[in-house]
Amino acid sequence: MIAEPLLVKPQKSPLLAWLLLCTLAVVWGSSFILIKQSLVAFPPGQVAAGRLVFALLFFTPFLARQSRQAEIRLAVRHRWLALLASGIIGFVIPAFLFAEAGAHLNSSLVGALNSLSPLFTLIIGAAFFGQALKTRQVLGILLGLAGSLLLVFFSATGSFQINNYALLVVLATVCYGVNTNLIGRYITHLPALISTAWVFVFAGSIATLILLPTDFMGRVTNGQNAWPLAALITLGVLGSGLMAIFFNRIMQIASPLFAASVTYLIPIVALSWGVLDGERIYAVQFVGMGVCLLGILLVNKSYVP
Repeated sequence: MIAEPLLVKPQKSPLLAWLLLCTLAVVWGSSFILIKQSLVAFPPGQVAAGRLVFALLFFTPFLARQSRQAEIRLAVRHRWLALLASGIIGFVIPAFLFAEAGAHLNSSLVGALNSLSPLFTLIIGAAFFGQALKTRQVLGILLGLAGSLLLVFFSATGSFQINNYALLVVLATVCYGVNTNLIGRYITHLPALISTAWVFVFAGSIATLILLPTDFMGRVTNGQNAWPLAALITLGVLGSGLMAIFFNRIMQIASPLFAASVTYLIPIVALSWGVLDGERIYAVQFVGMGVCLLGILLVNKSYVP
């Protein structure tokens, strides 16, 4: 048995949940422009693996302290398979899918496609994890999906257009749906910092092995790559590291579906960055963002302060 002090007894906190959700939206909504900037100097595979390695470096001081505590070692040993699965499904695979998609799609479109995650969270949760569905939640998910589709189909040129690389992002959202349910079922009773840090032990280790045979260090030490490197470090430390703690914490104080619904807000941030980067926003996109916001309110009505 695991020592009792390590266990977390989640207490619902609507206001904190919404504050963390908005912070997540800002940081994760900025991830796509950071990927775009990183790709200036690093190929997609190095961007994907590099962000995970920098996230692991961020957690190293916490891991050094945690590894000296017997109760934490016991908790990790009991749940290593769930932590490994979360690292691969929730971080390694999506990182490579998003990096490859980011090399071919504009950042606002990728951010819009990412908002499909709650739909797969709901479907996978109902199909494999015994998640009960409410009519209001189904309606909210459908509205969010409708708003997302508006953003997807009109993000690039203002006219209906589908890019095959969009399927990579859709696959990544399926991974997010699986991972969100895995965390909700097997990991949320652990403190968020502990569970997240050890997830990145697995994800970061895999990424390190992938980077070793590449010229990643040569690119890192090239002074001309300072800005892309800064974008990649920010992507790893904030986007993959600190925000993963926030995400796990939201699931503890709200629900997996509420945490996944952050992806309804991400397109707003991603589109805003697109404007600053010279991308044009069309009227239909504003309609799509409004429908997404209505969907998130319906899905999570019980968590509105």
